[in-house]
Amino acid sequence: MPRFRLDIEYDGGPYAGWQRQADQHSVQQAIEQAVEKFSSEIVSLRGAGRTDAGVHATAQVAHLDLEKNWRPDTVRDALNAHLQQAGERVAILKATKVADDFDARFSALGRHYLYRISNRRAPPALDKGKVWWVPKRLDAEAMDSAAKVLLGRHDFTTFRSAQCQANSPLRTLDRLDVVRLGDDIEIRASARSFLHNQVRSMVGSLKRVGEGAWTGGDLKAALDAQDRAACGQVAPPDGLYLAGVDYPT
Repeated sequence: MPRFRLDIEYDGGPYAGWQRQADQHSVQQAIEQAVEKFSSEIVSLRGAGRTDAGVHATAQVAHLDLEKNWRPDTVRDALNAHLQQAGERVAILKATKVADDFDARFSALGRHYLYRISNRRAPPALDKGKVWWVPKRLDAEAMDSAAKVLLGRHDFTTFRSAQCQANSPLRTLDRLDVVRLGDDIEIRASARSFLHNQVRSMVGSLKRVGEGAWTGGDLKAALDAQDRAACGQVAPPDGLYLAGVDYPT
């Protein structure tokens, strides 16, 4: 059976997350339904990252197997047609034939997330639901400097959801950069894998630094505490995007 890789973009606002749910609509389910309408096949997609409810993606990756050896552009266009017809906020950017051993989740070497903060007095109109609106001026340089204490391999229990199902809280954080672009602040995080709510938890704690309520030392103390209670506010899902997944070349 031919295996296809799908590169996917979606607005996470209307969905209960990526993963299929028993009683709520998910991104995975939306695409699987489009596959069934297009090919009359019932498939199970595997995604690179299980984004939460309200989290967006500019570069999610998933794979599926189909019985017929379709042209990749036919797969892309047919799925998009059915997704659009159903009013879904999901687009297949590209479909590619891949080797049988390609796995969107387990073949991934790295994942990249972007978090967007709208840091101005006026609330967002065009970007409502796509950013975290923080009207108080944040010190992005202080946030970026403090973020570096989180780089490397650590026990990230403090920044891990209580519902996280990972076997270990140990993760290696390769990148955590904070940059101001006018009234916007972008936070970019990269690692091989992340714990549940890790990025949103780190962003919420960095906001404390930006407000002047915490120092870089306070952020380090929170990390070292290995205690969920030491975490700052968990940032809302609105501003989070799965922005890239790396695979062997």
